[in-house]
Amino acid sequence: MTTRSDSATRDTRPTLIVVGNGMVGHHLIEQLVERGQHHHYRITVFGEERHLAYDRVHLSDYFTGQDADSLALSTVDYYHEHGIELRLDEAITAIDRDSRQVRTPQGTHAYDRLVLATGSTPFVPPIAGNDRDGCLVYRTLDDLDAIRHAASTATTGVVVGGGLLGLEAANALRGLDLDTAVVEFAPRLMPMQVDDQGGELLREKIEGLGVQVLTERATREIVPGDASRLRMVFQDDKVLETDLIVFSAGIRPRDELARECGLEIGERGGVVIDDHCVTSDAAILAVGEVALYNNSIFGLVAPGYQMAKAAADTLSGGELTFTGADMSTKLKLMGVDVGAIGDAHGNRHPSAKQYRYFDQLQQIYRKLVVSADGKRLLGAMLVGDNGPYDTLMQYYANGLDLPVDPAALILPSNEAAPALGPDALPQEATICSCHNVTKGAISAAVDAGCEDLSAVKDATKASTGCGGCAALLKSVFDHELSARGMDVDTSLCEHFAHTRQQLFDIVRVEGIKTFSELMSRHGTPRPDGSPGLGCDICKPAVASILASCFNEPITDAAHIPLQDTNDTFMANMQKNGTFSVVPRIAGGEITPDKLIVLGQVGKTYGLYTKITGGQRIDLFGARLEDLPAIWSELIAAGFETGHAYGKSLRTVKSCVGSTWCRYGVQDSVGMALRLEHRYKGLRSPHKLKFAVSGCTRECAEAQSKDIGVIATEHGWNLYVCGNGGMRPRHAELFATDLDDQTLIQTIDRLLMFYVRTADRLQRTSVWREQLEGGLDYLKAVILDDSLGLGAELERQMQQVIDSYQCEWAGALSDPDKLKRFRSYVNDHRADPDIIVTQERGQLRPA
Repeated sequence: MTTRSDSATRDTRPTLIVVGNGMVGHHLIEQLVERGQHHHYRITVFGEERHLAYDRVHLSDYFTGQDADSLALSTVDYYHEHGIELRLDEAITAIDRDSRQVRTPQGTHAYDRLVLATGSTPFVPPIAGNDRDGCLVYRTLDDLDAIRHAASTATTGVVVGGGLLGLEAANALRGLDLDTAVVEFAPRLMPMQVDDQGGELLREKIEGLGVQVLTERATREIVPGDASRLRMVFQDDKVLETDLIVFSAGIRPRDELARECGLEIGERGGVVIDDHCVTSDAAILAVGEVALYNNSIFGLVAPGYQMAKAAADTLSGGELTFTGADMSTKLKLMGVDVGAIGDAHGNRHPSAKQYRYFDQLQQIYRKLVVSADGKRLLGAMLVGDNGPYDTLMQYYANGLDLPVDPAALILPSNEAAPALGPDALPQEATICSCHNVTKGAISAAVDAGCEDLSAVKDATKASTGCGGCAALLKSVFDHELSARGMDVDTSLCEHFAHTRQQLFDIVRVEGIKTFSELMSRHGTPRPDGSPGLGCDICKPAVASILASCFNEPITDAAHIPLQDTNDTFMANMQKNGTFSVVPRIAGGEITPDKLIVLGQVGKTYGLYTKITGGQRIDLFGARLEDLPAIWSELIAAGFETGHAYGKSLRTVKSCVGSTWCRYGVQDSVGMALRLEHRYKGLRSPHKLKFAVSGCTRECAEAQSKDIGVIATEHGWNLYVCGNGGMRPRHAELFATDLDDQTLIQTIDRLLMFYVRTADRLQRTSVWREQLEGGLDYLKAVILDDSLGLGAELERQMQQVIDSYQCEWAGALSDPDKLKRFRSYVNDHRADPDIIVTQERGQLRPA
């Protein structure tokens, strides 16, 4: 495709040729247009691909419904309007520096200035057989088309390379419904971004998604397979068979044109440039991944954009320079957060001090690298939760003084950490590193009339690169609006211009039962007008709403893409990659026969057993492939899922009550059973825990629960909105001396009101604290029916109760759902890397 300007026949302007129409090459054009240089130069852009410049950062979205046009960064009209000639599907084959000409298969073209923006190519390790049918790379849209075609007749896929690009490729293969493995030569995944401890946690989380991870594996050769198309033979003679191999083991600069025409090339490749992005030939510049600055290749989009800006300034006669770039990254790979800031490993600062926080249960790892005096942040590493990233990045990028106790920045309870909100940031603080957008620029955009986030993005380009600054940008934008007395957008995310409460009402009133239907009707469309794909904020939020309204199995095909790891496998993943099994033991009441079954299952599958604080028995160490067999035995014995993995009712704890205890005044066990069976499976914004005590001695600890019931001589006292966790809160007395029917009616109303009105992932305690009018308002709504919602709330709760299904029973009867429970890519064998040891006399996987 070629577009030509309508310039006069004799054009005396100097000719500028840009070789490459990728993200950085296109950004260079935007920068030149912004400076008016399209009037000074006659510009021609050559693109080797047939596609317009497209967003490679979100390349994997191509497998989830986006087409090439929706990923495009511009249009043909943009080039035409600015008098720029765009020649796509036409590769430069040679550069003649003496005559200042470039050659293509279609002819030669003269230049006065030339910019190389040829990017990089995937590195394919020199493995015998790496060119066999089924061996592909992951880099361009054409590559993805080839992968999709190969996957249509495949069942398994392997990615060679466990870095950023490799995990992106693995995510793409998962999206094509392939059993996926990642093979990495280094001893851990993402070795450049995380250390050994972070890498081990990352491995656990990736394996928890059903992706096999093989580290410290070097492939010797690739030969035809027996059960699959290909067989990978490793240096230790172990083998792995697969139908498809994708190489994503790093990049190499596309410097062949520069090398052949005699430009200075680095020892390991890359076109050497100076501070102005000029090569060893003053007429030729280089930007992006082909450029080598200070012996470094910068493989992220943000440094490429900074080079493009400096190069455009050089071509304009300016003095702006490129002096290197920060390689800090915030990523969500396959739904797993990974963040790295500055000197995350502490290698460049020998005197630096480190703080570490590691929560194996919640699977969160955080590390700070600070100066010897503790005043400056030199680097940080985050795995499992990028929540502190934006705050840490501002301390690092702006050289802000750290708090007296820097560890407070990464501890789970951030109440001790000083707030670093938008008002605390200086005007020169960088919000978007891709486009170097400061807080001051955002403030100026608001002053210029930008009243919504999309307008700010259009005006400043903030969050239009990698998108990692989206949350911080919204925070700063909201602060700027509030400071001017303007309304603040409370949208759930960029895909829905509604709050969670509004989405709940929409789903309920319109009877919408799938995420795709909700997105098509009420979501923000993509630039081409097609429905959006959602994100890690709206997907789980909508999943919870759909479950709360209709209680369809979360494992149904329409719902499973919205679930997290625990809900996907209906079990809590543990720190070593195994899972826990927690059958429901309503009210803590269990028969001897069922106790025997639990013991037999524990012995058969080598599980570590423990009685939980909620009066259940937890069986730890279950392998993924054993979960269906374990649950088959448990369900046959009369157990059902305990929903320990879900944002739903977990347990109803009870004392023995009046049946056995001489102090008990009511049957607390009976009431606990009634409540647990009534509300089991209720999906809510966060997990729920109940307790019922048979007298005021409170042996069940009801006053620390979301719903606490304590017996009196005349009925039941109801306590609400208490919980433990990082912010313990006592429940509050809500109603006294209730009879059985009124107690249940009140709980029905209160829980459904919470489900309808709470924010995403909001505990009942936080919800109650944020209710305008406090406890008195809640009493008026629930007890006095001040809003006239009582009967409706009760009907909604009854609908949930009537539609309850044991999710494990449903999964066991569906062969397609059972396919998810496999640890090994090729067959049903157990993971050989799990080693069984002993803990306090019990077997447990190490």
